[in-house]
Amino acid sequence: MMKKLIGKAGPVVLTLIVVVAAVLVGRYLWDYYTNAPWTRDGHIRADVVQIAPDVSGLITEVKVSDNQLVKRGQVLFVIDRARYALALKQAEAALAQQNAGLLQAKREAARNRGLSDLVSKENIEQSEARVQQDEASVAAATTAVEVARLNLQRTVVSSPVDGYLNDRTPRVGDYVSTGKPVLSMVDAHSFHVDGYFEETKMNRVRVNQPVEIQIMGETHKLRGHVQSIAAGIEDRDRSNGATLLPNVNPTFNWVRLAQRIPVRITLDEVPADFRMIAGRTATVAVVAGKGEQP
Repeated sequence: MMKKLIGKAGPVVLTLIVVVAAVLVGRYLWDYYTNAPWTRDGHIRADVVQIAPDVSGLITEVKVSDNQLVKRGQVLFVIDRARYALALKQAEAALAQQNAGLLQAKREAARNRGLSDLVSKENIEQSEARVQQDEASVAAATTAVEVARLNLQRTVVSSPVDGYLNDRTPRVGDYVSTGKPVLSMVDAHSFHVDGYFEETKMNRVRVNQPVEIQIMGETHKLRGHVQSIAAGIEDRDRSNGATLLPNVNPTFNWVRLAQRIPVRITLDEVPADFRMIAGRTATVAVVAGKGEQP
């Protein structure tokens, strides 16, 4: 009799165990996918520096190649130094001419003051005024020389940071204009990860928490920590009208998706053989600290 009861109860107990296990697994998966502080919406980011020349002209030399790693201060390209060298000589010649005129005016003013008994007061004042005018002209010519010398220095364009050039560097013979970017580069010391966490998970994200980063296509994980959390995101349901009054969208969607909050991740450990490429996709998971729930 006992054996029959055990035989009948066995399948029921097994079914209960399976059901309880399924409930526990389902609850864990639900909590993991809805509340756990991780996201697949992450990307490697870096500061992009645009290189714009301070002078205009034809590029005469290019010292780098596409996608090259360059150091801060390394020469990238050179712009028509011969033309700006001639401009410097011209400015120096104009300065010499102004200096000669100033010396002559000073001699005349001194002579007139020495002959004050024979020269009218008006002529003395005119000669002194001419000295002052020539001094102002010399100052302007001196400034022009300094500007010409600075322009000559700026014909050599150097890298402001350590970084990687883009895949289209300028070519010899290209004409570049002042202030117009001709190439860009990725700052090698600015790589970080931006993770976009759902707002329902933000109560488990704290500054300085350790983070694991899985880059798509890579086998090993990177490690970092939460540097900062964005203070605000755009409200798509509100804008300002022509009168600067709130213009609120009258349509309300009953299905509300969780907003994504940007979280900036600083990288702590990067393998030496790992090539950082801005824009790559990453899965970001905040590691629960002591006393925290995953």
